[in-house]
Formats: sequence, C-alpha cells, structure tokens
Amino acid sequence: MSSRQPVAHLPSGAVRGTRDRFGERYRAIPYAAAPLGRGRFAAPAAHPGWTGVRDGTRPSPTAPQPSRDFGRLDLSPYFGPGWVRGDEYLTVDVRTPAADGGQRPVMVFVHGGGFVTGSTAAALYDGRAFARDGVVLVTVNYRLGIPGFLVLDGAPDNRGLLDVLAALRWVRDAIGAFGGDPGNVTVFGQSAGATLTAGLLATPEAKGLFRRAIVQSGSGTGAFTPEQARRVTAAAAAALGTEPTAEAFAAIPDDRLVAVTPALSGVDLRTATATDPLVGLSPFSLVLPVQPADAQGDDVELLIGTTTEEGHLYLVPQGKFDGSTDADVLAVAAASRDDPEAAVAELRAARPDASPGELRSALLGDALFGAGTARLIAAHAPGPTYVYSFAHRSTALDGRLGAAHTVELPFVFDVADEPWLHGDTGLLGPGPAPAGLAARVHRAWVGFARTGDPGWAPHTPERPVVEVFR
Repeated sequence: MSSRQPVAHLPSGAVRGTRDRFGERYRAIPYAAAPLGRGRFAAPAAHPGWTGVRDGTRPSPTAPQPSRDFGRLDLSPYFGPGWVRGDEYLTVDVRTPAADGGQRPVMVFVHGGGFVTGSTAAALYDGRAFARDGVVLVTVNYRLGIPGFLVLDGAPDNRGLLDVLAALRWVRDAIGAFGGDPGNVTVFGQSAGATLTAGLLATPEAKGLFRRAIVQSGSGTGAFTPEQARRVTAAAAAALGTEPTAEAFAAIPDDRLVAVTPALSGVDLRTATATDPLVGLSPFSLVLPVQPADAQGDDVELLIGTTTEEGHLYLVPQGKFDGSTDADVLAVAAASRDDPEAAVAELRAARPDASPGELRSALLGDALFGAGTARLIAAHAPGPTYVYSFAHRSTALDGRLGAAHTVELPFVFDVADEPWLHGDTGLLGPGPAPAGLAARVHRAWVGFARTGDPGWAPHTPERPVVEVFR
C-alpha cells in the first residue's frame, strides 16, 4: 500500500483514500443504498456494506439533474460537473487531518443548487482548508428534483431531507473512524442546503445528531405548503402523461424526469394563504404544513446570515439588472408580498436613489433569503444565535455582480485565491480577493464548529449584533 493511500475502517467496510499536505481525503462513501426503481421514491435504505477495501479515491456519480445556465457568469465551481451517471450517488466525501483516534470537530456541508442541481464534486467544496485547520469535513450528496422533493401518493415527502438525515446518522456511527467527534457535529449549508439545514432544526428525528448549525443565505420560511406542492405534482404528472403516484413515477426513467424539470418552474404557486417562497426560481423546496422558523427549537447553537446583494445573482449575469423597469420591480413585489404597492413604496422611501435594478434585486433577495433569515433569527433568539452579513462586492461582470448570492462561499472554504474563481466571468471577478478576508471568514466558521464561538457577541433582541464581512 502506498503511503499516499491510507485506509479507514468503517462499520460498513474499509475504504481507501488519498493523502496530501492537508491531510486525508475519502470520496464516494455510500451512506445509504443506491436508490433504484421504486426506491427512488422511498425513504433511504441502509447500505449493505462491502467486503475488501473500497476505492475512495474518485468522486461518485451525482444525483440526476438538469444543467443550469447563469448567463455570462461561470458557476461551474458551484454546480460541479452536473449529472454524472451512476446508481450509487447517495454518498459522502470526507476530508480529515488523519483517520486516527482523534476527537476533532466535525462539519457536515449540505450543498445548494435550487433543490435541482449540485453535488459534492463541485470544486468549491474541496474542503482542504478545514482539514488543514483540524476539522473533519463531510460533504453530502442527496436526491434532487422530482426524486428528492416532488410530493407523490405512496411516497414519503422531503426525500432529499431524509437523505441528509441518513447521512447524519452515518456520521454519528462512522465518523470516529476518520478522527472525528460524533458529539461535536456542526451542520452547515448554503442556499437550498441552508434551507434544508433550517428544516433539520425543525425535524424531531434530527435531535441529537448535531450540536450546531450554520445557515448561509437560506430561509426559515422557504418551505412550500402542501397545496403549493400538489400544484407542482399535478404539472409534473401532466407533462409526463402519468398519474401522480410513486408507483407510476417509478416506471419513468431518470432522463425523462430530468428533462421535464425546467418546465415546472412556470407553475403559479401563489395561493390564498401563501406566496411562492422561491419567487418562481425553483419548482422544488421542502414541503411542510408550517415553516421551519415556526417549528424549530432553540437547543442548537446557530450561526446565520446573508450577503448584502443576494438578488444580483438572478439579474446581473442574465443582463436583466440594467434593463429593469418599475414594472419589473412591482412584479417581484406582487409575487412575494401581500401588498406589493406598499412594499415598493416603503423600499423607495428607504432607498430614494436606488435604480429599478437595485430595487428589484433588493426585493428578490429579501423574498428568497432576507425575510426568512430574519424570521429564523427571531425564532431562535432564546438560544445562542450569531448573525453575520457578507458585504464584499465581487468585481465580476464589469464590476456589477457585487455581494451576490454565493459570493461568500470561496471565503468560507478559504479558496478565494484560486485562479478558477477569477477573471471577468469568474465568481470573484478579475481582481485579487481582499487580503485576509478568507482567513477571517473561514476562522469564524471553524471557531464556531470547535467551540460555538465565531469571534463576536451573540445576537439578542436587546443587542442585535451583526458581524459584517467586507
């Protein structure tokens, strides 16, 4: 055996990884059985294990998913390679200083991608900086799109969330083999992954599986109501010419499920009791009778925040920012607010010099992330809560991208100097990253995972402290 290929011994079998100057890396480790046929629409099943030494040196297949286009912006480091076909994609990757008897803090990352795309194979989530700094990092693949989140008769809801729960149970049982402490686990996610993390806070079955949570640009109010979810189900069944049951959908191959997914984003989800929490950007989310912010407890320590220009990601790369009109501003308000005219008037009063593009972006960002983040902060305030705001403005796309959604991720993972994030169409723009910012952000995340203290005072109703990164 090469000195660069260490082996970890898990309850399910042995796995071979690789070693570099940052520590050890183990890839494509199954935490559940491959979801095949009818199993694509069932709760995750236990993996049977394996004999011999499993190869953990290469990435696993990814969940079936469509490609996504963000105009001029290169988001391949965020979305990863797209759909890499193969059955066994309910897997985790592990980065660790060493697979030994250590009791190191563990961080479990849940990727974003609008509940329809993304994987552990994305370059942003390599995790070497966490291993370098004494943390065991686990990144999780979960079911996406129709298999992960479509409500179907005969199938459990929120199957993608059930996958993350199964991965957390795997962490509890196996992470000791990688030198991690199962009693000191922090779950963190971004975008859809952050909304899933908020959902975990409201899930009784998750209690005791993690001590801390980090919600990056997610929402405590991002869940669909059952009525909204059924509208998506009806549209999917009609598009596929089948009945809205797990049995019927089990007969449809993944290619057809993926092909129909983009068309579902046009479903009108505004009802008598709810607006569309994703403002038409994704046809999938958690499906819950009450929002996570209204159901979660305060026994988990929470770090939570947003970027200051979240909505820019959905306007600037597509050329929609400069061309925004007053009618566009009102349309976003109408999709997300009960009294759209009043909402626009209030925002104009607060930002009298803002352009229609800036107002449109602000309304999008608040609808998708800001309001739901604020509500989760308020609901969690009796428990330890730390709040941040990420204000560094990317210089991408002629300096217009700004502090958009996803811009904080390279700093959290301390990869902001990587050349594949730069250039005019790169996420961080042509210029160098600000000196010391990635170290500061990454240090806060590691500190929170290690001790519950990111380096600033907690947020309370009496003292609403917000740490600003710029």
